[in-house]
Amino acid sequence: MVTDAQVLDSMRGIIDPDLGKDIVSLGFIKDLTIKSGDIAFTLELTTPACPVKEQFVIDCEKAVGGVDGVTSVEVKLSSMQPKKQPNLAVTTLAKVDCVIAVSSCKGGVGKSTIAAQLARSMQREGLRVGLLDTDIYGPSVPTLFNMHRPELMMRDNMLIPIDLDGLKVMSVGFVLGDSPAVMRGPMVSGYCQQILNQTDWGEMDYLIIDMPPGTGDIQLTLVQQAALDGAIIVTTPHSLSLVDVARGILMFEKVDVPVLGIVENMSYFLCDNCDKRHHIFGNNSQALKDRFGLDTLGEFPIIDGISNLSSPDAGADIEPVRQLTENIHRAVGKRRARQEQLPVVSFQEGFIHVEWPDGETDQIPNKKVRIACQCASCIEEYTGELLLDPSSVSDNIQATGVEVLGNYAASIAWDDGHSSGIFTWNRLREIAAS
Repeated sequence: MVTDAQVLDSMRGIIDPDLGKDIVSLGFIKDLTIKSGDIAFTLELTTPACPVKEQFVIDCEKAVGGVDGVTSVEVKLSSMQPKKQPNLAVTTLAKVDCVIAVSSCKGGVGKSTIAAQLARSMQREGLRVGLLDTDIYGPSVPTLFNMHRPELMMRDNMLIPIDLDGLKVMSVGFVLGDSPAVMRGPMVSGYCQQILNQTDWGEMDYLIIDMPPGTGDIQLTLVQQAALDGAIIVTTPHSLSLVDVARGILMFEKVDVPVLGIVENMSYFLCDNCDKRHHIFGNNSQALKDRFGLDTLGEFPIIDGISNLSSPDAGADIEPVRQLTENIHRAVGKRRARQEQLPVVSFQEGFIHVEWPDGETDQIPNKKVRIACQCASCIEEYTGELLLDPSSVSDNIQATGVEVLGNYAASIAWDDGHSSGIFTWNRLREIAAS
């Protein structure tokens, strides 16, 4: 007779490529039943959009089918339920499996185009997707989709999103029309809350929220009201854009929203004569990883026509769009399944104290850490030249706060007023060893 142990052991060789562990150890196998030689179980994925779900099913059927006595294998698919933030006011997102914010700290970096391309790409995968444009001062969705005066419908006092070939779209631009948004902060926040609270999204796999640029009250209102599963930050390689990336990361972390990664837009120009990449604004991809400890989810070149989303096939032939979509699925899955231990960082008088998961500890002098800061105020973006004069840092400088950022870094504030430094775990290791 076939046993539970035999079935489970047969699948221990199936490794999740993102998490690096087998699907049995990760707890993906649920509701296992054995009736004579008929085997049935549920494979619980981290996200319904898992890019390797078909391969998982094939591997499971082959592995279990090879066990002596097994005559049939039935694999059902499900996905983990996201852990939503408590005490959230918005209930219209209750049936949305995953809510992603697309943010930038500076306008003009192509945030709205990236958000719209991501939504279209997910729609082409057969997912139920919505796109919400909350940029009240400059809503771009009407222009991107060539929908300037759509007729909005209401049902039970709720706005019905516009259906574009199966993609649900809502924008403050649909509500305001072409009128300029001349209003103060409280009124702007009220509009944003209204469009969040009164749009009936129904059941969806993903909702992509195109955030207003910046890190002020409007952004905080949206982040605190919506049950975000994660955020991506869009930037360009230009130093003026990179300066503000740290502020965006810190804003999301302060309200417990994980930053999934960074998208570098206008990364390069590909010459149509020689196919050579020209990095017009600099080449800072590795610098982003080194400084913020976040993965670059996509690098978009300057592409003619990328902002025309009126066709459901828009972006289908753009490889960075496909790669970004797959990386988002993987990043969401990693976040939901992550169980690894993280370093514990604290500050004591004169030292930054780090307890590593392997049991080791480091006591790093405050001045040593402060001088090693790699933020844009301390390091010249293009040359890497040190802007901070080490002699200007007091020997008695003290940390006033330490905040862990997701699973990748720590932010440290100092009594000299500096608070934009982000130290990745690898960077702290390097400082301690130097």
